[in-house]
Amino acid sequence: MSEAAEELFPSRHPGWPASPGPLRVAAGTVALRPTRLRDASAWSALRLRDRAYLQRWEPTTTGDWRDRNAVLAWPAQWSALRGLARRGSALPFAITVDGRFAGQLTIGNVVRGALRSAWVGYWVAESRSGGGVATAAVALAVDHCFTRAALHRLEATVRPENAPSLRVLEKTGFRREGLFERYLDVEGDWRDHYVFGLTAEDHPEGAVAALVRERRADYA
Repeated sequence: MSEAAEELFPSRHPGWPASPGPLRVAAGTVALRPTRLRDASAWSALRLRDRAYLQRWEPTTTGDWRDRNAVLAWPAQWSALRGLARRGSALPFAITVDGRFAGQLTIGNVVRGALRSAWVGYWVAESRSGGGVATAAVALAVDHCFTRAALHRLEATVRPENAPSLRVLEKTGFRREGLFERYLDVEGDWRDHYVFGLTAEDHPEGAVAALVRERRADYA
């Protein structure tokens, strides 16, 4: 099935494909959509430009950063994400601002049955930081997960030093539930991470509605 067809016709997995949003914040109009093969150039340009900004928070991986984030590296990554989405184990979104690619947000390790949980991870271009983009993207994802995707719980892990990401989770209603010591290899060492959680009951009005009520965002 083509990319266009996948976006037009729903899969057998709840909440996918989908394009939540838009939501207006200081930086512009934020929306989520499925990642696309043609995102390669924009994805690579941001990843290569923002290496110093992104690498300090991302898991340690093998190979050179330039090779792993080159235009030619995107098709394999996109294909892997697409496969996870088609199997119902992930919801891989591109974050857009005013229609332009600005980062990624992934709902991963989707578990159905009695648990109905997943984790959320995200990155946003450095030029878009501080303008409410990540907060809006997470809020859109939270509402989508607790409605159309039929999930009950979301988790996120963040290094204690990552103050901007901590604020994003707090502003979207996540609660800090504990500390995972030496949890993940980041920049060549085992780093502690806070674990945050959120359940559908925590947000009866919705994460987006809460941001609008608090005047952190507005409906576009």
